[in-house]
Amino acid sequence: MPLQRVIALVGPTAVGKTAVAVSLADALRPHGQRAVAVSADALQVYRGLSVLTGVATPEQQARLEHRLVSFLPIDASFSAAQYAELAHNEIDGLLREGRLPIVVGGTGLYLRAALADLSFRPPPDPEVRQSLLDELARLGPEALHARLGRAAPWAAQQIAATDSHRVVRALELHRSGALMPSGSDSELWTETTRHPTLLVGLVADREQLYASVDARVEAMLAAGVEHEVRTANAAGASATARQALGFEELLAGDVEAMKRRTRNYVRRQLTWMRKLPGLIAVDVGGRSSEQVADEIAARWLSG
Repeated sequence: MPLQRVIALVGPTAVGKTAVAVSLADALRPHGQRAVAVSADALQVYRGLSVLTGVATPEQQARLEHRLVSFLPIDASFSAAQYAELAHNEIDGLLREGRLPIVVGGTGLYLRAALADLSFRPPPDPEVRQSLLDELARLGPEALHARLGRAAPWAAQQIAATDSHRVVRALELHRSGALMPSGSDSELWTETTRHPTLLVGLVADREQLYASVDARVEAMLAAGVEHEVRTANAAGASATARQALGFEELLAGDVEAMKRRTRNYVRRQLTWMRKLPGLIAVDVGGRSSEQVADEIAARWLSG
C-alpha cells in the first residue's frame, strides 16, 4: 500500500485538472482504489455558477464523484476557514471509509486549507466590510489601494491595485489590527500536511495555457455562461461569489477583458505553484489526460 493517503492535483486554470482527476480515478480503480474528488476551489462551491467556475460535468461526475461543489446558495458569503472545516471532514471521512481523496484545485489558500492545519485570521466585520465596499464602488480599487499603501506599504506592494477583493480584505485586517507583516504567512507554504500526500502540479507551456484559456472561455460562452452570470446577478450574488473569474466582465459584455483577467490569473497561479514544497511537476503538454493520469498513478502506487 502506498505511503501517501491523499493525492492533490493542483494547476493553473485551463490546464485540465478535472479531466486528469477523472482519468486518474479510472487508472487506480483496477488497483482496488475507490477515489473521490474533493474540490479545493474558492468559487466552485456556489450553486448556479458551474459553467463559469468549471465544475466537473455530469458525465465526469458519473465517473468520479466530486465533493464540495455547487452546494452553497449564490447569495451566501464563504471563507477559507469555513472551507477548511468542510474539507477536513470530507477527507477524514473518506479515509475512514477506505476511499482515496483526490484534492483538486487551483486556489492556493484553499489547497493548503484542505491539506494542512492553518491559522485563519478573523472573519470580516459586516459593517466594516460594507463600508469598504461602498467606498470601492464610489472611489474605485486604485483609491483604496493607495490608502492601503499609506497604511501598510508592505501589504500594498504584494497586492495589485486592481485586485479589489484582496485590497478590501487587507484594509479590513488593518482596521482590526490583524494585518500581519510580510513573511508571516509562511505557513501557507508549509510542507506539513494532515495526512501523507502526493502533491502533483500540472504544468504546461505558458502560451499553450493562454490558448487553452481562450478556448475555455469560448466553450463557456457556447454553454450559456452569460445567462448563468446574469441569473446569478439577479439572484443577489454575494461579494464573494462575484469574485469568480469573468463574473463582472461578462456582466459588462467584455469577453476580451475576461480572457485577459484569466491569463493574468494563470501567471499568478504559476508563480505560487513554484513555492509549494514537495510539489512534483508533471507536464501535460501534448499528452492526453489518460497518459498524464497513468504517470501519476505509477508514482502513487510506487509510494
